[in-house]
Amino acid sequence: MRVLLPLLACAALTFAAEPTADELPPGAKMSYLDNGIIRVGVDLNHGGAIVYLAPKGGRNLINNYDLGRQVQMSFYSGPVPYTEKGQSPSEHWKHLGWNPIQTGDDFKNPSKVIAHENDGNKLHVTCIPMQWPLNNVPAECTFDSWLELEGSWVKVRSRLTNARSDRTRYAARQQEFPALYANGAFFRVVSYVGTRPFTGEAITEQPKSKTKHPWVYWEATEHWSALLNAADEGIGLITPALTDHTGGFAGQPGPNASRANATGYLAGQGKEILDHDIRYEYDYELVVGNLSTIRARAQEVATMRHPPAPRWRFTSDRQGWFYAGVGTYAGWPIRGELDLRPDGKTPLRALSPLTFWQAEQATTLTIEAAFSGEGAKATLTLSKHPLNTGGTDIQLPLPLVADGQMRRLVIPVPKAGYDGAYHRAALTISTQTISARVKSIELGK
Repeated sequence: MRVLLPLLACAALTFAAEPTADELPPGAKMSYLDNGIIRVGVDLNHGGAIVYLAPKGGRNLINNYDLGRQVQMSFYSGPVPYTEKGQSPSEHWKHLGWNPIQTGDDFKNPSKVIAHENDGNKLHVTCIPMQWPLNNVPAECTFDSWLELEGSWVKVRSRLTNARSDRTRYAARQQEFPALYANGAFFRVVSYVGTRPFTGEAITEQPKSKTKHPWVYWEATEHWSALLNAADEGIGLITPALTDHTGGFAGQPGPNASRANATGYLAGQGKEILDHDIRYEYDYELVVGNLSTIRARAQEVATMRHPPAPRWRFTSDRQGWFYAGVGTYAGWPIRGELDLRPDGKTPLRALSPLTFWQAEQATTLTIEAAFSGEGAKATLTLSKHPLNTGGTDIQLPLPLVADGQMRRLVIPVPKAGYDGAYHRAALTISTQTISARVKSIELGK
């Protein structure tokens, strides 16, 4: 982060009739949606990133200090460090690796918008993003964003379409879904992190980081986090598919000023493999309002989107699963199954994204899979939520017939002395010569 502003009085939301120049990036070319409750705007001169979000007649909540802020798409992959066209990243950025972002690069070169539609109800933009750490290097991919308004929230769908000439299969990296930066007035980082979501339990205000890195990490078990001012007003991020969140506040609380350095940050997270030819999508919502409004909308989304226990069906994507200790695997596209292949050196292991379910909601495990090879042994591990004490993780040995035939196994889930919450599943193949094809993994009753 750059030099930060001194401490100022915390400002409540103030009002203006139209966006002023100091609320937007320099040279912004705007496209807006407005439903009479909120207004959202993307900048067509900077990749179509969201640079403006405000209640009707209100000031912009989004930070535009530099092209690394805004609300935008950002992805990470190998190699680390990433070099291209004779350029190497600075020492400060070399850990990022391959990092296209929607607005532009660290040298103020903007990403180019190549398509834009806005019919007043829905807005769509396509851009060629820039490699953040390098000077004027477009990425070999495109970003698409679709926006629409409903009530006091923005519904956003985002897509990465890769066309990398480098066909190396890089390991999964932690991603941002999306990266959100708000102004210095919204200095309180809040979420619900407990093990009884949507029961009215108190929210948690995240503490300031104790390291030089300003961000902290938590599991948002109601699938939302927010940046709020002292009056509990601000912006909420709902990630329907994710509980893994990060965020924090850098600098000193100050006014609701979009060009100021002080900023709050939020992102949904997850480890993802970004194949050279992947088409990867995620969605999220931005809610403008107070804490009650944000939490109520998150509960509505959860009711519509979440079964009581996880169901991962690998019809056309990995469902957020990633691999550890896997020598090789089938690449993109996913054709109805995860295809895990041995390399003779390391066991196969696949891990689910962080999620959430209660033990009482998952008394059986159903897996559709085919295994091949001699001496096949496989275990599915259900990991308990770190906030719950007592009991142990559940290890479920799978009864395998390693003949390559697809089978549906239904296995009772023991309680193992533990009646609380769980947050991850992992599939481990115990030898280096076994291959597996997995169509689905489902927990339920």
